Amino acid sequence: MTRRSCTVYVVGITCAVLLAVGIGLVVGQVFRTLMHKRLKKEIVLVEGSRVFESWKKPPPPVYMQYFFFNVTNVNEFLQGAKPKVNQIGPYTYREYRYKDNVTMVENGRMVAAYNTKSFVFLREKSVGDPAVDSITTVNIPAWAVMNTVKGSFWRASMVSIWMNSIGSGLFTTRTVDELLWGYEDPLLARVAVSSPEVEKVFGLMYKKNGSNDGEFIYHTGEQNYMDYGRIETWQGQRQLTFWNSNYSNSIVGSDGSAFHPLLNKNERIYIFTPDLCRTIYMEFEKDVEVKGIPAYRFTPPPSVLASKEENPDNEGFCVTPKECLGTGVLKVSPCRKGAPVVASFPHFYLADGKYAAAIEGMSPERTHHQTFLDLNPTTGVIVRAHKRAQVNVLLQRVSGFPTTRTLNETVFPVMFINESVVIDDESAARVRKLLLISTMVSNFPLIIVGLGGIMLIVLVILLAKARKQKNEVKRIVFTKPLYASSAEDDTAYSPVNDKEKEDPQNGTYIDLTPKADVQA
Repeated sequence: MTRRSCTVYVVGITCAVLLAVGIGLVVGQVFRTLMHKRLKKEIVLVEGSRVFESWKKPPPPVYMQYFFFNVTNVNEFLQGAKPKVNQIGPYTYREYRYKDNVTMVENGRMVAAYNTKSFVFLREKSVGDPAVDSITTVNIPAWAVMNTVKGSFWRASMVSIWMNSIGSGLFTTRTVDELLWGYEDPLLARVAVSSPEVEKVFGLMYKKNGSNDGEFIYHTGEQNYMDYGRIETWQGQRQLTFWNSNYSNSIVGSDGSAFHPLLNKNERIYIFTPDLCRTIYMEFEKDVEVKGIPAYRFTPPPSVLASKEENPDNEGFCVTPKECLGTGVLKVSPCRKGAPVVASFPHFYLADGKYAAAIEGMSPERTHHQTFLDLNPTTGVIVRAHKRAQVNVLLQRVSGFPTTRTLNETVFPVMFINESVVIDDESAARVRKLLLISTMVSNFPLIIVGLGGIMLIVLVILLAKARKQKNEVKRIVFTKPLYASSAEDDTAYSPVNDKEKEDPQNGTYIDLTPKADVQA
């Protein structure tokens, strides 16, 4: 066997082995499965894991922006006119969040922690000074007290007298600092004399700077990666008690800070939010990319805050059958001490058009008012997020309070928040590196198939060359006798005698004679 033949056989065998092994690994997804198993073991909430420290102290900066709706025609509105508001903001704060009192429980299967938040004002990212800028808005403490006593004629009459004596109206003008972080309300102070449990100070963010929402217990994800970051209990409860159905009271999903790896576009993302006193869900919208990291965008669909007619599951969120609002708004008074607070998306985005139409100054836009999460599907890491929500107050006639007799039922906007985060550069670099390793390992079988393909090309070239050379050898063998026969036909040699002739003068010579002459 020649050296060339040996080469062909070696290349052929190598090609077959590479292609068989590579295709087998691709079909069996062996390396992809190994990589996914590795990710499931690494992304768990236990000491020493890849994500535990960043879960306790998230490195990306979080910003909280507050936008207020300043009422410009209070007197006209109280006479029955359409209210006019103009948006003022943002007032931006850097939000520092971390998990406090982290403790492993249930033999390490779960972890307990408190979500502590603190806020620092950022003047350079704000429109003004919150200690100076004033906002005219709904007097929430007054409306809360009025709704509490509306069932009693005597109590309502007493509160009405108090409001007149201290000058507490249906609207108030306060600084941004007071509205956010609290001020002593004169009506609440008067009520607190006879009801010590009533807090004298009111603020939309009162007692929320440097505080937490209570203890959470989370699954670590060690037993099942799908449970990573999932809430087991909140404040010791597996279910809420605010609403009227098991579905509405369910505590499902994460707290919005951690999501399981290997996300699927077809799954729903559940998030429990104490601020809304309920669980909401998000669905896949589109593919995006943030700092070179691929991500899935998940957003709340309209069904989350749909009316009970559009989504029967939401019937449990009705405070009473008569206190059930329409699409896009949620009355959260059961978890706000009876205050007529209504939650929605900013500018009534995704809500029934009547709510935005009732207020002059509303302009819902998807770009500015949509809530969304951009999650890397491989790791479950949040690469960008915007949580947007609006605080409203339900204004309507309240028996026993003559100043409300001209009012039509109105969901009145007070302020909205935009809580945003984008992955920092250092964290983004780590995620990109991890994704690169994951991609290379997962695609290693394709590299083997590619090498097999290259060897196949080399084999074809070698076979083509061998065939060409063989054809050339055959051509040479069959053409040589043909050329020899033609030469003999052109010229003939014959001797004159059996012996050499002798020339008497010059000695012997060989006679060269054409055949024709010989015959002649």
